[in-house]
Amino acid sequence: MQCPGAQYLASAERTPRRREWRPQLYRKCTDTTWLFLFFLFWTGLMFITGYSVAAGATGRLLFGYDSFGNVCGQKNSPVEGAPLSGQDMTLKKSSLSVPSQERHWSLVPTLHISIDDPSRHNTRHVFFMNSCHLEVKDVRLSSTVLCVASCPGEQLDTLEEVQLFADNNGSFLCVYSLNSVNYTQNPNADSLCPRLPVPPSKSFPLFNRCVPQTPECYSLFASVLINDVDILHRILSGIMSGRDTILGLCIFALALSLAMMVTFRFITTLLVHIFIALIIVGLLFVCGVLWWLYYDYTHDLSIELDTERENMKCLLGFALVSTVITVVLLGLIFVLRKRIKLTVELFQVINKAISNSPFLLFQPLWTFAILISFWVFWMAVLLSLGTAGAARVIEGGQVEYQPLVGIRYMWWYHLIGLIWTSEFILTCQHMMVAGALVTCYFNRNKNDPPDRPILWSLSILFRYHQGTAIKGSFLITVTRIPRTILMYVSTALEGKQRGPCSRCVCRHCFCCSWCLDKCLRQFNQNAYTTTAINGTDFCTSAQGALQLLSKKSSHLTSVQCFGDFIIFLGKVLVVCFTVFGGLMAFNYNRALQVWAIPLLLVAFFAYFVAQSFLSVFETVLDALFLCFAVDLETNDGSSEKPYFMDQEFLSFVKRINRVNAERAQGAEHASRNEEGAELQPVV
Repeated sequence: MQCPGAQYLASAERTPRRREWRPQLYRKCTDTTWLFLFFLFWTGLMFITGYSVAAGATGRLLFGYDSFGNVCGQKNSPVEGAPLSGQDMTLKKSSLSVPSQERHWSLVPTLHISIDDPSRHNTRHVFFMNSCHLEVKDVRLSSTVLCVASCPGEQLDTLEEVQLFADNNGSFLCVYSLNSVNYTQNPNADSLCPRLPVPPSKSFPLFNRCVPQTPECYSLFASVLINDVDILHRILSGIMSGRDTILGLCIFALALSLAMMVTFRFITTLLVHIFIALIIVGLLFVCGVLWWLYYDYTHDLSIELDTERENMKCLLGFALVSTVITVVLLGLIFVLRKRIKLTVELFQVINKAISNSPFLLFQPLWTFAILISFWVFWMAVLLSLGTAGAARVIEGGQVEYQPLVGIRYMWWYHLIGLIWTSEFILTCQHMMVAGALVTCYFNRNKNDPPDRPILWSLSILFRYHQGTAIKGSFLITVTRIPRTILMYVSTALEGKQRGPCSRCVCRHCFCCSWCLDKCLRQFNQNAYTTTAINGTDFCTSAQGALQLLSKKSSHLTSVQCFGDFIIFLGKVLVVCFTVFGGLMAFNYNRALQVWAIPLLLVAFFAYFVAQSFLSVFETVLDALFLCFAVDLETNDGSSEKPYFMDQEFLSFVKRINRVNAERAQGAEHASRNEEGAELQPVV
């Protein structure tokens, strides 16, 4: 990378001279300070990654652990002061021997136990010894938790049946130190074994927990355990239990996005009408289904479960938001319906510009793959941070984990890294697409397009303009941080008494930050395209683009905005059909699953995929009109200064001006007729 201070001439002009607009003439490294700051920031992220790997234990979150600090289904290291820690839960023997140096545990009367069954079993399920009598004392469950090979499928009424279940299935429901042959002989079996009767249970994807199936125990288990489990655990459990459905919906969203991209590539007037009809049907259908599900929840609600209440609240929020979006979009479609013909011509111009670099349509695939890889890495580090805790031995030789000091600050730093890096990756795609279009647009010989414009644009980006991409993505990050804080505060205050004034202020702040984010994104996109044209830094490019676009005809701006609106409707169509599929799939499994959060995740993923694929058309549209404005600014169409635009684009612009001139004349003629009209006396 030729930074800082490197310069590059893109033409035969040897001495760089100062002028406002110099398409493809002069290059130098821009915003190099931000490149250095981004390097320092990622150095901090690498430190957090190393710390999370060293101090974290993701297995405790994913697989669950018992009361003695053993992760189910894994080999464990012993904890000092906890005699039953350090168990090998991968291939656990039918009985075990407690070392003599650990004989001080008060609940173990028999310390040496012979191995009577050589068979081994993978103890990967979490079993609560008193699942029907759970209580929370000092933020801890009163029940002892064990790792077992399988959950009891039938009710066990006596210790003999518990012993028979252990012998037949290799799943020991009493404390590890008690041999199964002593279940009926040990005088302390009542305290070392589960309270009778042991209800039938089933392994549920809630971190492999054995969930009781009898109505009484199920209700108590859910109301105590599920309602007291951390919200992050409940959300993750919903994601894990519906992972197959989520994966299928994500693939469905990907297929819809590809279909929309093909539709925009070969668009016709008939396709536009079909597309708008599908949008209207999808919006009304999804809105109606959401309200129907909310009505169904209000009349069929288990008040014992927080998951049911949270699903109902989320459904109400989804229904209200979808209703507002439906009304707004239907109103805009009705107002702008007369511009459909011009929109088809506009997309034909865009597709001709894309035909010079057809591989532009495949760029979202690379961006998508890079983002998914980064998100997987980010989630792995987050899980490790969430389980970074120090083991502390409490009464009875049991173990609990306390979060380490400074972990919460690392979470926030890690969140900023997620937003900033994701925005930087998306910015690189935008600048690469805009640079390829700029290279083809400012080419005099339209019959001989430049070779490999995408690779050329990519090399220019990484050699000269990484700092500009980092600076622009940081501005988006700064606007997103207040929104994230507002969401965190609103979630923390959920359930507490808040006045209507505070709720209204919070919603208005969130709405204002969202509007600021959207405006800043459009502002940044114009700055990126200007950087691709002029090679100037971010602030200079943003200022130049703003001044130039302020001179542009309002008629062209309205056509460009309607083109952006059609592309946005394509994203809405993908989200609508994906959300509808999610509603139908998730609604069949309500209990013990916060499926409203996975549904929101699926909706976000669907919009992100649609944004990634359709953003190529959006970027080409915005960059094309900005190049047109630069062309008008620097050339006049004469033989000395001919335009760079091709004849098809020039004809399209003239047609827009002619249509708008006819409308203006008609409006002026109508106003004159109204002014000249006189009232006639009524005879």
